[in-house]
Formats: sequence, structure tokens, C-alpha cells
Amino acid sequence: MVYMSMTRRSLVVGGATLAAASRVHGFAQAGGALTAGEVVERIKGKVGIPWMTETVDRIVAGSPEVRVKGIATTMMATLEVIQRAVAAGRNMIVTHEPTFWSHLDTTKELEGDPTYEFKRRFIAEHDVAVFRFHDHWHRMKPDGINAGMTRELGWEKNAVSEGSHEFVFDVATLGGLVETMVKRLNAHSMRVVGDAKMPVKRVVANWGYASLMPSVIKTAARPDVDVMICGETREWELVEYVQDQIAAGAKKALIVVNHVVSEQSGMRYCAEWLKPVVPEVPVEFMASKEPFWVAPS
Repeated sequence: MVYMSMTRRSLVVGGATLAAASRVHGFAQAGGALTAGEVVERIKGKVGIPWMTETVDRIVAGSPEVRVKGIATTMMATLEVIQRAVAAGRNMIVTHEPTFWSHLDTTKELEGDPTYEFKRRFIAEHDVAVFRFHDHWHRMKPDGINAGMTRELGWEKNAVSEGSHEFVFDVATLGGLVETMVKRLNAHSMRVVGDAKMPVKRVVANWGYASLMPSVIKTAARPDVDVMICGETREWELVEYVQDQIAAGAKKALIVVNHVVSEQSGMRYCAEWLKPVVPEVPVEFMASKEPFWVAPS
């Protein structure tokens, strides 16, 4: 009888502890499983900045009520990435870039398109939720993408200040810088404008897409900036501008990494950042495949 009394007391205490933990960690009370919506709420509470009223950061596919078995962070939620995630038991995808091929992830105009319908059905049939994490991941202090890319490249000591997108090198050439980046980022379709032998002192990185106007042109025009780095840009904007700088006699260069590769390591870092936020489920990074192969010359 004493044993039974202690056991009941232990069960009561243990039950109260578990209930408290559930409230702290955001478990769904029905069924005890974490939902995609609850994961999003935790992310909102962790970013350290006010959540924007106008943002692309939302669940773009699937339901907030999806019971999360595991989470995959990725640069781009391509169908191939989602298929790999499902096979690995990760039914929530945290993606930096769009899922449905436009910045706002609008889908009404895609209804009936065979590729859209295939992808939508796969997500629905496998109980997947896809959360876009773009605006706030960039606006955090530090910028999550820049933090991951800086670490991957080993440029922490070269940053002009903590979290900066500007990097200073004591002894470097454009060709040497590119060689290092190709190796450390495992890049296969990087493109370069400029003289490989050009000495490099200061580099400014604009990870992802770079539009020339209004701010990028001001940075590229600075006399102390030797190299601009971006993931992608219109060839008649930043590419042509740097070409014209060179033709005008300036020692300038541009490295176009490839959009996926230029932000990929930021989403690797996102997986690490997210693990303590949702300790109940496994979290892993899944790389998006670099989309291009280079035609032989």
C-alpha cells in the first residue's frame, strides 16, 4: 500500500511536470505532438525582432495543423528536396526561397499546371508543411544567411565587424579568392567578371539576388571596393556596370556564385539555430542541388 501510494504521487508529480513542459515547449494538447503552426510560433519568439505584418514568411504549403515528425531546413524547397525529406521522416520543410516559383508563392494562376499539381499532391499526400523563412532570417542580428556563409568560407577574421557583409584581405588575388570560394562552397557554376591576377583588398557580399538599383550601384562604385559578390543578377544591370567600370580603367571585379550556393550555408546554420528551439523533433539541413551544369567550351 505504501508502494502504491508513492507510485500514485510520482505519477501525479510526473504528470504535472510533463504538462508544464508541454506548455513551455508548445505541444499540441490533443495527441501530444508538435504542430507546424506551433513550430512557427516558436520561431517568431526566437528571432529577436518584431514579426513583420507584410512578409513572405509563412506556411506556403500544407496545414499549420500538420503533426511534425522531423524538420528539414533547405535553401530551396524543390520537389527533389521535399521527396528526400519525406524519405528521411522530415515532414516539415523550412525553406529560404519560394516553393512555387515566385517570390510571393502565389498559386491561383498555377491551378491546373501539371508540375504544380504534382508537387501540391505530393505535399498533401505525405502530410508535409512547408514554411518560408526568408525576411526575418535576413533581418535578424546577425543576418542568418550571412553568418552561415561567413563561417563556411572561413572569413570570420576578415569581416570588418561582426556580422558585416564586407571583408578585408591582406594578400589576395581575384583568381585566388575564386579558387578558395569554389573549394569551400563546392560550387560548380561560378562566373567571374575581371582580371584573375587583380589584387584584392576589400570584398562586399550580397548573398542571393542583387539588383543594381538603388543601393548596390553605390557600393560597387566605392573606390575602396575591389570585388562584388552575389548569387545572381541581371546581366544588363550589375554585370554590365562592372564591365563598364573595367573598360573605364577601374580595377573592379564581380563574382556571381549561383543563387543556391550563395545562401546554402546560411540554411545549414539555420538547422543548428533551430535545434534548441524544437528539441522534441529531429532537425537536419538538406542541401538543394546546384541546378546548373557547365557546357564544355
